Amino acid sequence: MAAAPHPASEIAIVLVAAGKGLRAGGPVPKQYAPLLGRPLLAHTIEALSVLRAPIQPVIGPGDEPLFATVLDALPAEMRALCRAPVTGGDTRQASVLRGLEALGGDQPQIVLIHDGARCHPATQLLTRAIEAARAHGAAIPGLVVSDTIKQVDAQGFVAQTPERATLRAVQTPQSFTYSLILRAHQFAAKENIQNLTDDGSVAEWAGHKVHLFPGDAANLKVTEASDFATMERLMSADLTDIRTGQGYDVHAFGPGDHVWLGGVKIPHTAALVGHSDADVLLHALTDAILGALADGDIGSHFPPSDPQWKGAASDQFLRHAVSLVGKRGGKIAHLDGTLICEAPKVGPHRDAIRARIAEICDLPLHRVGVKATTSEGLGFTGRREGIAAMALATIRLPE
Repeated sequence: MAAAPHPASEIAIVLVAAGKGLRAGGPVPKQYAPLLGRPLLAHTIEALSVLRAPIQPVIGPGDEPLFATVLDALPAEMRALCRAPVTGGDTRQASVLRGLEALGGDQPQIVLIHDGARCHPATQLLTRAIEAARAHGAAIPGLVVSDTIKQVDAQGFVAQTPERATLRAVQTPQSFTYSLILRAHQFAAKENIQNLTDDGSVAEWAGHKVHLFPGDAANLKVTEASDFATMERLMSADLTDIRTGQGYDVHAFGPGDHVWLGGVKIPHTAALVGHSDADVLLHALTDAILGALADGDIGSHFPPSDPQWKGAASDQFLRHAVSLVGKRGGKIAHLDGTLICEAPKVGPHRDAIRARIAEICDLPLHRVGVKATTSEGLGFTGRREGIAAMALATIRLPE
């Protein structure tokens, strides 16, 4: 569902992504961890981009290279919405204030403040947030609490049972008139109030009434490692445009002592001749993915007339095709390749080839198939003059 664009002076978004995400584990903060082939934060920006409003990212100290990988995973029109990131503070509250102050030159009427780890906010939720801010000045999304909540004391005993009907689980984006929430955050910072965990609490502390509007149960915050699998299942349900592309490639033998097949170096009595490393299987897979995207072929993306591709490793061609799927908000469901040759024997190398393709494409092994056959002595492959490869790619895209 596409949202109408807003004048730059009307709406702006502060995207809070300065946390370390330690509970999710992994080598990088959770907002930069892969989800459906792209950094989680790229999905968040894509969801927010339907508003066509400027996005002010707030990132952790030293996270500029990681944020650059997020931008690389987005189409140009989405990258253009992102302002230069600012560095966050020691708390979420301090990080939001820095993001709000970075918007000072724009002076938007309404600002949405959203957690980077909530990567699936629906367009309808964003629209409700804007409408609530216009009507009330300060508004937050919330869900009805279905479980009984207990307040406990320091020894772990129940101290109180709040009335469930009055409780709500709060989400983001939280929405405000810009001047209201900026002054509230500045006032709290001046008074050294640092323990407010969401922006609605900052507005409340500053004396403003905060309206609560309906949230969205699918607007989950990724916190633990297991949440990634939950989000992948949830977001995959939106990828209803299922496409299949096919690829075909052939290379002749020439002098040499090895061939590259599926990213694996295999000893042989000859080499395959080509402008790059002549990896016939990776070329066919690349064309299959490009075909499913209806986005030309390998030659249009990597012209053989360009000297920079002379002798190039073909894994970069396949990675490029995979990245294009990610930039369209999709994912690869399955890859299947067939090698046609009399020699070398592919069977002893099949598992290594599958593993290498899965690694290049960031896929689980069970989503990659590799087969081999001969042409029974017929044709150029039967005469051992070269190798041919066929490939199929199944991808899923949002409608």
